[in-house]
Amino acid sequence: MRGVWLIFAHMIWILLSIFLLGYLFIVLEKSIKLDKAATALLMGVCCWVFYIINQQDYSVVNHELAEHIGEISGILFFLIGAMTIVELIDLHQGFQIVSGAIKTSNKRTFLIIITAISFFMSAILDNLTTSIVMCTLVTKILSDPKDRYISIGMVVIASNAGGAWSPIGDVTTTMLWIGHQITTAGIIKNVFLPGLVAALVPMAYLLTKLKGNFIPVQVSNAVSVDIKERNIIFYAGITLLLFVPLFKTLTHLPPFMGMMFSVGILWMISETLHRKKPDHEQYQPSIFAALEKIDMPSVLFFFGILLAVSALQSAGILQQLAHTLSQHVHSDILIVSVIGVLSSVFDNVPLVAAIQGMFSLEQYPSGHFFWNYLAYCAGTGGSILIIGSAAGVAALGIENISFFWYLKNISFAALLVYVAGALVAVAIA
Repeated sequence: MRGVWLIFAHMIWILLSIFLLGYLFIVLEKSIKLDKAATALLMGVCCWVFYIINQQDYSVVNHELAEHIGEISGILFFLIGAMTIVELIDLHQGFQIVSGAIKTSNKRTFLIIITAISFFMSAILDNLTTSIVMCTLVTKILSDPKDRYISIGMVVIASNAGGAWSPIGDVTTTMLWIGHQITTAGIIKNVFLPGLVAALVPMAYLLTKLKGNFIPVQVSNAVSVDIKERNIIFYAGITLLLFVPLFKTLTHLPPFMGMMFSVGILWMISETLHRKKPDHEQYQPSIFAALEKIDMPSVLFFFGILLAVSALQSAGILQQLAHTLSQHVHSDILIVSVIGVLSSVFDNVPLVAAIQGMFSLEQYPSGHFFWNYLAYCAGTGGSILIIGSAAGVAALGIENISFFWYLKNISFAALLVYVAGALVAVAIA
């Protein structure tokens, strides 16, 4: 028995070393001039290679990998589908409708507007889709890199904060909702105010870093787009994105199925609009051109990160971490608070799954403060680091923000606000 434990402990340290080394290379991407996607892929594969060579039954490991690939592919297909819709809207210059509706050129007013939109949109859609849409919008309006970085950082924070108080706003809240740990009315009542604090306080902080007016990005008119076609694609695309959560509720199928359905519908609409045009005119704003614009390195980066985390999960490391916390920290609220901070480094999904397995509905009934507090912590804790959440990873792909820039300018504020929101959640419980 002692020998088995020593082997397990040895495997834990090596897997964690691979993960942390890969994490370090991702952080130092600009310094070492090695793309983060390559590092993430190597990290993910190496974690699984070392995990399988320390197991006796390879078929069990391959079965575990197949299950994880099923979950990961669902997230990736969802991401690719959302990116495709956003890129198709962009090819039709649909974001001009939004940018035209935003009449202000004041940097601070603009930040307030995108914070409000991101916070409420993520509760209706989800934080990942909201981050993709809003970050793309920011890049289409702001020309100054510093202004873009601040605005995109705020989009990530607001999207995560908004997703935390909705049962469909984040993967973890959906998990808790499906598991009957939270109710729709309960999570809105208990998490909305802490989530609002988690969005408004960093916004107030970042407003101090902005002064004056911005000069909007000059839109190239190299490709002329029919106004009617632009409006159809924009409103159809946004409606179909909003339809995804409803599709999940009606069919009980995973979210990526609804996203693929939406892509298919928008594809048909696009081809119908352009079918009478010459071939070269059809291609410029077509779905095929949109697919070419998708940032595949970012998708592969996402894949590598999730692959590495799934290896840690299969090895029992994340579950062991949660149980260790439970043994040494004699406060369930403090355990959940720490889980939220850990979600800025590790994926919050397996961490929440571990907590779900540790605490039963008999111990904490459906709608109990414990589960609502877990939804807040897991949802907002990922904002502390740029790669701590799906929304942050998507933002990183759209705008190549430096890890250290985010750490220096946003992470500390996000951590303080995470604590402030947690205190509010405890106070109103």
